Amino acid sequence: MSEPRLTCALTFDFDAQSVWIGSYKSKNPSEISRGEFGPVAIPRILSLLERHGVPGTFCIPGHTACGYPDLVKRIHDAGHEIAHHGWVHENPADFDVAGERANMEKGFEALHKACGVRPVGYRSPAWDFSEHTPEILKEFGFSYDSSLMGDDYTPYYMRSGDQAPDDAPYVFGQHIDVLELPVTWTLDDFPYFELDSGGTGLKPASLVEEIWRDEFTFSYQHVPGGLFNLTMHPQVIGRGHRLMMLDRLVAFFAQHPAVKFDTLGGYTARWRKANPLGAWLKSGSIHIRN
Repeated sequence: MSEPRLTCALTFDFDAQSVWIGSYKSKNPSEISRGEFGPVAIPRILSLLERHGVPGTFCIPGHTACGYPDLVKRIHDAGHEIAHHGWVHENPADFDVAGERANMEKGFEALHKACGVRPVGYRSPAWDFSEHTPEILKEFGFSYDSSLMGDDYTPYYMRSGDQAPDDAPYVFGQHIDVLELPVTWTLDDFPYFELDSGGTGLKPASLVEEIWRDEFTFSYQHVPGGLFNLTMHPQVIGRGHRLMMLDRLVAFFAQHPAVKFDTLGGYTARWRKANPLGAWLKSGSIHIRN
């Protein structure tokens, strides 16, 4: 196959209970139990991916890897990518530099213990960063991150050292050798489907299917070489009617000529080889010209 017109990445944030403990800071057994459906849904998702013959990227907190090591190993053994997703779905900005590093280490240790891998990719819990996160990602040797929203379907090299004063112009930092694979809440199942304290969610799958089809069609038509980066959560997308929707969507994506299904790591390796940081900076294709 020649260079794909569009790469489609099916990514799954296997948070289990950690999202309710870390992001929602809940001690409510009922709320936390909602995360237990994630492990129930994993076999269904693996079956769907196998049926279509496509790989997935599973972003997994260390807390989940400790709780469900056999499932994490099963995901890995099925040929899917494992990415780092924090320790207990914590906001990095809630910690100092030492604490953020410690959470990163705990995540690495748990994932390695469960399936023997050291991920090359990172997705921040809830897509939150601290001002130190870019340098920490560089320090730990990550090849890519998938948490920021500075583009839609076009990757770009991350910056470190941005400053955002409220009484002066924005200051752009320096690009670093960590590739950003941008995300958007539009292509995330959680805000559409999950009921939270704000009363949102529980939208019909048909609505989301229409939005995701149109987003895919736009990227296919207008962003050659781009990445359609779909973010899902087993405890959310794994409900029956939503999984049926995903089944239809994957078939729809696959109908398009020159579409490649790949992991985030696979896409990153191809893109970085064609666009190393130095050449990218010289090419004039810098994401933000500063």
